[in-house]
Amino acid sequence: MNNTQMAVLAGMAIAIPAVAVDAQNIAEPVNVIRGTRLDVVARGSSKQVPDVAVISAGVVTQAPDAATAMAQNASRMTRVIAALRKAGVADKDMATSSISLSPQYRYAQNEMPVITGYQASNNLTIRFRDIGKSGAILDVLVKEGANQINGPTMTVDKPDAALDAARVSAIKAAQTRASLYATALGLKVKRVVSINESQDYAPQPMPMMMSARDASAEAKTEVLPGETSIGVTVSVVFELE
Repeated sequence: MNNTQMAVLAGMAIAIPAVAVDAQNIAEPVNVIRGTRLDVVARGSSKQVPDVAVISAGVVTQAPDAATAMAQNASRMTRVIAALRKAGVADKDMATSSISLSPQYRYAQNEMPVITGYQASNNLTIRFRDIGKSGAILDVLVKEGANQINGPTMTVDKPDAALDAARVSAIKAAQTRASLYATALGLKVKRVVSINESQDYAPQPMPMMMSARDASAEAKTEVLPGETSIGVTVSVVFELE
């Protein structure tokens, strides 16, 4: 090692300050539990009346050739969409969910299948924001050419407030349960170590099928929103002492 290298190393040694390590001053992770650990799972829920109905409405047509099947389908679906707009359903609340065209076959024993025609299908997903009017609109759709209707799925358009209420309910339930365990053990709740949340709000479809024959009957279609539960489940870790 030459004199220049020794000088550089000496300078570095001088520039690096000595650090005294005091084991007692090292910060301890906040999630370290020195007492008794208690894991609690609790659920809170909020009952809400749905304000949106989601329904699938479609048109199915059959014809000897593919072009005719698609043309007839497009014509009837145009009338269906026009009826929806006339009834006040906004374009943002209508979305094409599927379009299909498939051959129809005749099967005979020991013979190759023979194409007898084509079936075209076009389906819309529709959001009704006025559930009270949705049944009457569905009757009109069938008259205008819709021959496949499924649903509805009832949802809450803005569930945030209901979710917050469910969160408060879940936390209170977790705290009550933790206090119960602590008292039974002769301990007390020192602190909350961690909280994890999961939502269990999943709108459920209500089975409903309609056909052109249903629309022509005396009875009118009625859609009832009922009540749905919006829930939150929390997993809370407590420290008891």
